[in-house]
This record gives sequence, structure tokens and C-alpha cells, in this order.
Amino acid sequence: MTTLLWEGCLNVRDLGGLPTEDGRVTQLRRVIRADNVRLLTERGWRAFAEHGVSRIVDLRWPFELEGESAPGADVEVVHVSVMGDSVDTDYFASLDAHLDTVTDVADHYAWSYVDFLERYRERFGLALAAVADADGTVVVHCTAGKDRTGLVSALILRHAGVAADTIGADYALSERNLMPRWDAWIAERDDEIERERRRKLLRTPATAMVHVLDELERRYGDVRGYLAAAGLADAQVDALRRRLVAA
Repeated sequence: MTTLLWEGCLNVRDLGGLPTEDGRVTQLRRVIRADNVRLLTERGWRAFAEHGVSRIVDLRWPFELEGESAPGADVEVVHVSVMGDSVDTDYFASLDAHLDTVTDVADHYAWSYVDFLERYRERFGLALAAVADADGTVVVHCTAGKDRTGLVSALILRHAGVAADTIGADYALSERNLMPRWDAWIAERDDEIERERRRKLLRTPATAMVHVLDELERRYGDVRGYLAAAGLADAQVDALRRRLVAA
């Protein structure tokens, strides 16, 4: 993977340049994963435009978009709130309760990420279809570019034939990339319980994403099976793979 320096963002990577299990390499400038691109500076937007991006797939909740200005580049924006139209407070309370019980956050992610993919399967399908249907370079982002973006990126890469361990290594980079924001994020909370939750959630262990992909393939056979169950047509499933590797 190639880390991109887009001023204003911290967690931008091109999904190209990764080896596949059949000896090929994923194509550059086809899919880029990012944290919130609305934080880009004028210089950052110039770098964005230089990559020829034609579509942004924004995975955030509607409330996260409030008060934002228009993108600083001429680009189509597709919003797909993959975690529902609004935050389900009861559901997230159950996630917090589970997080409190684990010492290794990889165990939490291995459970919660799979639950996200099942609970919001059709919404993840819409996001992946938006990537498949785009004509040019696509940027996929949420807020930190870690969880929602991490899952969508992992599915795209695995569908392209990238090994789970390689995908886990890409996922793990987010922890280091986002480090400059973590102290402020933890300090936002006065409650020590909530601070400890945030300390856990800043981690992105590679094994977590590997476990998620293993479980998804156990349930669906492969990512193609998940994509079909998520509502993608066969042509979209094929187009999503061709986005990163030749037929």
C-alpha cells in the first residue's frame, strides 16, 4: 500500500501496490482510503485533485456531515451511512459493555466488526456498489478512516485476492497514522471508564481484521458470497474486483 500525504488528513492510503495470492499486484489510483477529507487544506485538496478522484464514498452518519462546507474539488459525493441513519444508543451501549470485558481489543473487534457487517449488511452493500459503479478513482472515507473505512477497504482487498495477513497489516497502519489525534480524543472525556474505552479503541491490531475476514469467509464461503448477500448484482461484484485487478 502507498501512504499519501494529503495535508489536513492523517490516514490516507492507496489500496494499489499490494500483492495478490495469485501473483498479481493491485492497481494504483483506483481506490483510496482516508479519514475525513473535509479536513483537507487547500494544498490537500490540490493533492486530492491531482489523483484524478471522480467520486467520494462517504460512510458517515448524517449528523457527522452537519455544518460542513462543500468539497474543495470538483467531485461527486455519494453518502452511504453504513451504520444506520442514526446512532443506535442501546446497541452502542452493548458494544461498550463488551469492550469493557476484554483485555485484548482484537477480541472486541473480531466480534463487533463481524456484527456490523451482518447487522448493516445491505448498507455495506450499497457502499461497495458505489465503489464498483464509479468511473474513475474513488476515495472511501469516514471520520478516522479506521473502522467503517477499514471494513470496506478490507472487503475490497480480499475480493481482489489480497491475503488476509496483508490486509491486516494495512489495517494496523491506522493506529500509527492517527496517533497525533489520540491524546486530544482521550482528553475529551472526564470519565475514566470512557477514557479507558478510548485507549482500547485507538488500537488497530492486524489480527483483528484477519479474524474478521476468516469468520466472514466461514459464513459466506468468500467475499463474493457476502457481496451477493448484501445485494450487489453479479456485474457489480465483477466490476469491484476489476477495479483493483485485471480480469
